[in-house]
Amino acid sequence: MTDFPQLFQPGRIGKLTLKNHVVMPAMGVSLARTNGEASDDIIRYYEERARGGVGLIITEVTRIDDKYGVATYKQLAVTDPKQIPQLQRLADAVHKYDTKIFVQLHHPGRETTSQLLNGEQIVAPSAIADKTVKEVPRALSTEEVQALVKAFIKGAVIAKTAGIDGVEIHAAHGYLLNQFLSPYSNQRTDRYGGSFHNRLRFLQEIIAGIKYMCGADFPISVRISADEFVAGGLKIADSVKIARTLESYGIDAINVSSGIYESAPTIVEPGSYAQGWKKELAKTIKANVKIPVIAVNNIKTPEIAEQLLTDDVCDYIGVARATLADPDWARKAATGHSNQITTCIGCLLCFGALQAGKHIICAVNPRLGREREFATLNHNGAQRTVAVIGGGPGGMTAAKTLAERGFKVTLFEQHKVLGGTLNTADKTPLKDKITLLNQQLINQVEANQNIELHLNEKATVEKVRALQPAGVFIASGAKPIVPQLPGMAGKNVITAEDYLYGKAPVSGKVTVIGGSMTGLETAEKLAGEGHEVTIVEMQAKVGAGVNPTILLDLMQRLNKYEPTIMTGKRLVGAGEHGVKVLDMIDHGMSDIVADTVILALGVTPDTSISAPFIAAFDQTKIIGDAEASGRVAEAMRDGYTKAYVFAND
Repeated sequence: MTDFPQLFQPGRIGKLTLKNHVVMPAMGVSLARTNGEASDDIIRYYEERARGGVGLIITEVTRIDDKYGVATYKQLAVTDPKQIPQLQRLADAVHKYDTKIFVQLHHPGRETTSQLLNGEQIVAPSAIADKTVKEVPRALSTEEVQALVKAFIKGAVIAKTAGIDGVEIHAAHGYLLNQFLSPYSNQRTDRYGGSFHNRLRFLQEIIAGIKYMCGADFPISVRISADEFVAGGLKIADSVKIARTLESYGIDAINVSSGIYESAPTIVEPGSYAQGWKKELAKTIKANVKIPVIAVNNIKTPEIAEQLLTDDVCDYIGVARATLADPDWARKAATGHSNQITTCIGCLLCFGALQAGKHIICAVNPRLGREREFATLNHNGAQRTVAVIGGGPGGMTAAKTLAERGFKVTLFEQHKVLGGTLNTADKTPLKDKITLLNQQLINQVEANQNIELHLNEKATVEKVRALQPAGVFIASGAKPIVPQLPGMAGKNVITAEDYLYGKAPVSGKVTVIGGSMTGLETAEKLAGEGHEVTIVEMQAKVGAGVNPTILLDLMQRLNKYEPTIMTGKRLVGAGEHGVKVLDMIDHGMSDIVADTVILALGVTPDTSISAPFIAAFDQTKIIGDAEASGRVAEAMRDGYTKAYVFAND
């Protein structure tokens, strides 16, 4: 008996039966071959999610036009029959687990760049630039639109021939078909613009052609942005009319999302967004159609997913980045292990990698995009003992991986709880997903019988030597950077870590030294507590290296408190009444009055912990911040990869 009966009951889309109501929606991963074929890497990636229990997989944006329709360099395509054999292998890999698969037919329109098109000008319904891409597109001719109709139909035929179960037409997120639907981007005067039905004509002709060529029983889903979240764009009332019209065209399901590139945080939400925050969009669409509604609602946990089904928000739950973070999300939920799901924290590292031209990666799943590389653990532990020193995210990941390989792991953590840096990272506002991740990692460790925990116990060389370990993994973390400057030992000067842990009092006006993520989040918490806050950053801008969407989201919240932000200023000293800073341009000195000074200058490895163990043991591995300061992503990747290859030679 599952804890989530609605989520795991069978369902239907058209005449296609699905084993449950969990849908993995389309997400770009850049793992295909450069010619658009399904690579062994992308097949393995999708197979793991099928094995993990999802009922339906919808592939990443899949190209139907090789000239103007390129979204990434390594994107799936259905433009050539030569792509059929590898697509067939993908379908077969997914079908082994009774999971169904749709190909998402896609054209980016103006939401791509000429760089991806070999210098060709991007195309759109009208010559209106997207404000994020900032390239003026060329308006497609009527004849070109008609040719693209045939390209979408051809893509569906290729997919069906390969054994794919259905298709989804991507008419959301500001891509080409969305651009035709919306008066915000469509100012045409031909048969594909102007009136409501003219703006839907492109999509209607594609649907009719696919039904004709692939048969009435071949399922078609259409993805829409129910609210574009831009002035002059589609709103929910418009989308209700669109959805009802699409239903009359004979589609089998509608997939409700939101946003366009100009409102990107509503498509791929930062961690601050609540689960289910846009559920009223899907619920309104569902109340107005009879076909199944798939919807994404920033779902991270099966409890919220089940509630959305109970509340008639939608018929199928789109579980997107949560399945990147944990490919076994559905299986764990179905088998009573939902408390061991590795939670997506909404850090957008995955999206940032794609924007940089890389393949998909994940902060909390080191295997994402590398599933084939890390396909099989070597179970050669033979109950040999390994000591892990430090129970933060890197140490816990190493311990779990070693234990799964059959090693007997003794994990030392000098504090009374596991979590390490996660125990401070979740103390700033809207970090509930980090709290959840931390607890679920702890649950995974505690559930593993090959891990022996020594909490509130500092590891020593003598204690570890008594274990006669086959190896020692040092994940002892780092210490906050405190510069060697006058006044740093003053009672009014503390670190961000001490403030977040509640170890040091804060009073009056506060100056935060450092405008990185930690400094900005600390400032937000301080301001929310009523402190007057000044942020001092040496660089020209705050938030260097922070994902732009995350930074925009954070600054919008922080700016409501009207903090003083001083950039291009370097700390030179502190005193009882504040700090002294140096202007990096004119080299002038100035004083900033503050009752409390908080240092948020990053961390540095604490070699005093690791050095004795390195000297005492031959087989030592240094993980995460203990070797080089980084983020949770680097710590967990380090812990996994080093534990994966340990003692394999």
